[in-house]
Amino acid sequence: MTTVPHGPLAAYAARLHATIGDRHHVASPLGAWLLLAVCATAADSDPAAEDLARALGTDLASAAEVARTLLDAPHPLVASATALWHRAGQGGGSTGWRATLPATTEVGALPDQAGLDAWAREHTDGLIDTFPLKIGPEVVFALASALATRISWATPFDAADARALGAGSAWARRLRQVLRSPAQGHRCAIVSGTPVGDVIVHAAPAQSSDGAGVVVLSVAAAPQVSPAEVLALAYDLSAGAADGTPPAGSRSLFDLPLGETALWTLSEERVRTRARDGREERHTAVLPCWSARSEHDLSAAELGFPAATVALAGALAQPVRGFEARQTALARYGRYGFEAAAVTGMFGLVSLPPEGVARTAELRFGHPYAVVALATDARPDGTTGPWHGVPVFSAWVTEPEELSDSAT
Repeated sequence: MTTVPHGPLAAYAARLHATIGDRHHVASPLGAWLLLAVCATAADSDPAAEDLARALGTDLASAAEVARTLLDAPHPLVASATALWHRAGQGGGSTGWRATLPATTEVGALPDQAGLDAWAREHTDGLIDTFPLKIGPEVVFALASALATRISWATPFDAADARALGAGSAWARRLRQVLRSPAQGHRCAIVSGTPVGDVIVHAAPAQSSDGAGVVVLSVAAAPQVSPAEVLALAYDLSAGAADGTPPAGSRSLFDLPLGETALWTLSEERVRTRARDGREERHTAVLPCWSARSEHDLSAAELGFPAATVALAGALAQPVRGFEARQTALARYGRYGFEAAAVTGMFGLVSLPPEGVARTAELRFGHPYAVVALATDARPDGTTGPWHGVPVFSAWVTEPEELSDSAT
């Protein structure tokens, strides 16, 4: 079965988040990656194809197959959609590559702004109500992807006093209550031996009636570790999270010293336990609710959209001179569940004339004037006949008549 290659997607995520920086944000690297993958079969052997493969982190045929597999067999808890639109009368070019698109990809005439916004709302269950790009006369084609999920935790969080975040937390002074993981149903770990040192991991799961699920993984490192490093590690640790596999490097609590660190407090008490060796390990996690809404510019070359534009323009035989690519993403994480959505859009643009001044003259024939009727006689071979340019009728108009419905 074809699946998304974890390594290439993690590498793409690293590049995308690097362009965003360290501000509070949410993004969907998969949403952007899928959009590039849909373009994969439109690319030929020119440098744009090489650039596109480099951005995807895998060969174009494999990327296209991944896109088809995901989009044509949607996940029960993750809504997904893609679309390719072009200006009416401007969707020429070879049609062979279109047969390789996911069967669910919508293909048709370019909608107006209201239509694009409606598409975003429909395919994100109303979470995102506007398309990330504004259409204009220079847009000749558009490519879009949408991903959305709304889940309820299998076991909701409990509420906790914000002071549980620790005396060193500025959030503890700003907040009143935070989330505490329940005694059962969530997974927690302390992981050592990572490139950034010790980290803590929390996984909150949701599951549908047919067994499909979503797991939201939270990873924290020491405060001085950069966001890029923690995000990269979170992608690495997510590789086994769907299977419930403990992260590599998970520590036994009995191998750690009692007391408080920047990431955890470890205590010990006498209890009755059925643990085989009489040593029971319990984990809990406290973390805040959060939400984010972000707009991301995807124009950086390393994100692949310049190459995708060239590939798609060639396939559609469009005189594209530029592009725009953006993503709108949002997420909310709370006591009872999680919701997130992203719409990624790309426009292919033609060059418009530079701005200037336009004047319009309305010519008024309001007094007597002359009329001359000339014959034309241009031939298909580019020559002209003897009648060409000969004045046949002429007139001087002094008595105008009322407009009528007659043939003349």
